[in-house]
Amino acid sequence: MINSYDKKDFTIQELHANTEPYVGMEFESEEAAKAYYDAHAKSVGFVIRIGNCHRSSHDGSVISRRLLCNKEGFRVDKKVKMLEVRKPRAVTREGCKAMIMVRKEKFGTWVVAKLEARHSHPLGLPPGTVQRGSGPARSQDSKASGGCFRFLILLVDEKDKRIRELSVELHRTKQRLSKCQKQLDAVLNDVQLHVDHLTASIQHIVQNVKEVEHEYPRGL
Repeated sequence: MINSYDKKDFTIQELHANTEPYVGMEFESEEAAKAYYDAHAKSVGFVIRIGNCHRSSHDGSVISRRLLCNKEGFRVDKKVKMLEVRKPRAVTREGCKAMIMVRKEKFGTWVVAKLEARHSHPLGLPPGTVQRGSGPARSQDSKASGGCFRFLILLVDEKDKRIRELSVELHRTKQRLSKCQKQLDAVLNDVQLHVDHLTASIQHIVQNVKEVEHEYPRGL
């Protein structure tokens, strides 16, 4: 389970930012889910927007929340005066459906109940960005250096991918262990209740036997 974050603890947020979201992912609170998705969005290359929520009919508390990509939906242009000339605003919404929906469970934890990971727009730097090294042909030494550099990037990317996979597997294993621990605690609690019941029954039987022996002494 991912814990909530405060101003003094950013290492946990950075650690889980590389973990891809998945259905069943657990959080300690709604704020922890928001902090995780925000950190994940920054690491991937998009911005989140807080979506709508559902509230409990009993106490009005939030029981589910949608966390969206900020390019979700489409912009609705408001009517302006015909004689008013305004500079058109940049289009920021492109109908992206990427989001997670977190829901509060019975024991107070928050779980990813719905997920859409695909974005309808490029992530990170916009396409067409001019990179260093474009222009005239480079020397053989420069080409060789560039080839080594690209090879190192591939190695780093592969290492990061493996780390993310292991982080996801570790998180899922911890979740399974947590569920097993809860089930074991429930079984032990049931056993203890059964033992207490048997003990009380035996004590009651012993007390009845003593009362009978006292009422009808032996030898009479």
